[in-house]
Amino acid sequence: MNQPRLATKEDMPRVLELIKELAVFEKEPDAVEVTLDMLESDGFGVHPKFTCFVIDVEGKVEGIALVYMRYSTWKGEVLHLEDLIVSQSQRGKNLGTKLLDEVVRYGQSLGVKRICWEVLDWNEPAIRFYEKKGANVMRDWDVVQLDEKGIENYLKEL
Repeated sequence: MNQPRLATKEDMPRVLELIKELAVFEKEPDAVEVTLDMLESDGFGVHPKFTCFVIDVEGKVEGIALVYMRYSTWKGEVLHLEDLIVSQSQRGKNLGTKLLDEVVRYGQSLGVKRICWEVLDWNEPAIRFYEKKGANVMRDWDVVQLDEKGIENYLKEL
């Protein structure tokens, strides 16, 4: 059966394809700035910045879960799930569940106090999936970000 495994550097071209597929699904087709070189050096360098799990179907990566450590001032170490992606053609085949299961096992093995991630408020199938798994979808919180331009503008005002 298809079981998640740790990604290798050789998986990164397909991982990038899935990231771009997600961007299209999330109505942000031009938002992906990460490159193959970035994924390879950031994930497989001397100090990896993320861990990536993949799941194969007939020898092709059809799903990924990319995670990294964060620190909560309330809880301590937490694991952040940046993206859980299953290719559109493979959704509904239990791949997302298997990837999430692997992330939760991994988080527990690290001794984290929480695993967190975001979901778009209009992605009701994903929200239902996460709630069914016991996740707390915190609808009263908003995500706040400064992009590169926002950082530059902020610093100009100092």
